[in-house]
Amino acid sequence: QVQLVESGGGSVQPGGSLRLSCAASGSIISINAMGWYRQAPGKQRELVAGITSGGTTNYADSVKGRFTISRDNAKNTVDLQMASLEPEDTAVYFCNALVVYGFGYDPMDFWGKGTLVTVPS
Repeated sequence: QVQLVESGGGSVQPGGSLRLSCAASGSIISINAMGWYRQAPGKQRELVAGITSGGTTNYADSVKGRFTISRDNAKNTVDLQMASLEPEDTAVYFCNALVVYGFGYDPMDFWGKGTLVTVPS
């Protein structure tokens, strides 16, 4: 099995910064893409940022220039540095990883349980 554990959420004033971290553990052979998603109350889960094993990144338009995703392939971790936070960034943030967990098996999506980020208006 594979587990993803997020940390770093909390409450921050508008304009502030937070750093989210996610560590993957378990029966991991390799991890393809990793990413961060978020789900605000009453809204669907959306991609915030993604990063491939080679370091190629992509971001939602709403966070470009404010958020930075990074990963450590050796440690199976992915971080999300968030700056200039806005009330609209309030959501539960989920870590996601596309994991190769067994030889001969297709990669599988795994999710963390989420960490809450609150930016009061």
